[in-house]
Amino acid sequence: MRSRTTLSILFLFTITFLSAQFNNPKNFPFTWKTDTINRSIPLSEIQIVLPKGSFPTLDNPIFVSRNEGLEMFFEEEPVIAIEINGVAKAYPLNILTMHEISNDMLEGIPILVTYCPLCNSGIVYNRELSTSSGKEILEFEASGMLRNSDMVMLDRKTETLWQQLMGVGIVGDYNEVQLTIIPSLIVSVYEFFVRYPEGEIISKKTGFLDAQKNYGYNSYGKYDEKENPFQNFFNSDKVDKRLPAMERIVDIEHDGSYKVYSFTNVAKKGVINDTFKTKDVVLFYKSGTVSVLDENDISTSKDIGSVTVFNSVLDNQKLIFKKRKNIFFDTKTKSKWDITGQCYEGQLKGEQLQIEPHSNHFAFAWLAFNPDSEIYDE
Repeated sequence: MRSRTTLSILFLFTITFLSAQFNNPKNFPFTWKTDTINRSIPLSEIQIVLPKGSFPTLDNPIFVSRNEGLEMFFEEEPVIAIEINGVAKAYPLNILTMHEISNDMLEGIPILVTYCPLCNSGIVYNRELSTSSGKEILEFEASGMLRNSDMVMLDRKTETLWQQLMGVGIVGDYNEVQLTIIPSLIVSVYEFFVRYPEGEIISKKTGFLDAQKNYGYNSYGKYDEKENPFQNFFNSDKVDKRLPAMERIVDIEHDGSYKVYSFTNVAKKGVINDTFKTKDVVLFYKSGTVSVLDENDISTSKDIGSVTVFNSVLDNQKLIFKKRKNIFFDTKTKSKWDITGQCYEGQLKGEQLQIEPHSNHFAFAWLAFNPDSEIYDE
């Protein structure tokens, strides 16, 4: 029987060995319980930036209604908006900057709301997995690690490491397991409550006092005006030259292939009608949403607008859209539509375009993970 001393030495050796395999410039002790043998990437691609538990996760946060929400947040503040069965919730990007992850429920569906400020990646996933032993619901948190400057998440059950931008397990028990995206939109607080007057928004009274003091403050001052991301977390030599590194983009997927659209192109045209493979889509752009990665006081940050993506087929008919005087309309019926894809005036009033699953990112991050993506060229 091995002595306690021998076991302690073996444990310390294992910790040191694993720590050395990761990119660990600050030599943090390896306290994660991840099964590092089961992996689909080299461990050296993952950088340990902070100890585990450094980001307080928003688990089942408290929400407030429209009136209180409009007192807490300014109208141009960006939120991730999610609607299921007519019930809508909003997650301000600035609050998510402090927490990065929220485990929540919406209409009985366990959702995972994520935002990585270094990549400007805001994505919502379903936390429920179908496994050989049945269905299980996972809870997630930020691991303190990065890969290609993107947040690496972990689930609390197995501490498998998951890539936030792709929603896939990369190291651990759930290696190569794929989370399902839940369609969402990034719009302003104003647009959210216009579309969902009965909707709710996360309260600033989260209970995390240190974080609460910084809601409304951007600790990544002028980050989105840099030529390249932080060199500590992403080698600028790896930047895909087809788009500026910090260009904002949205992506769509079809049968494992991807296409991306730059905010610059969508903003220039106002509306883009496009077909990717066999999928007909329309992209809307509207000003009135600020960046959370510009000024330290986000209420004074620049207006970057919102880009939303929808399937342009409604009742088996493909619609073509245009924008005139800041109003979206379809050319067939001249009905008017808003940035959330709802028709509010005309023959099609009350109709809702189906949100095309998409997410927002900086170009450098998306193209690092998806270099074969087709890029929209006007």
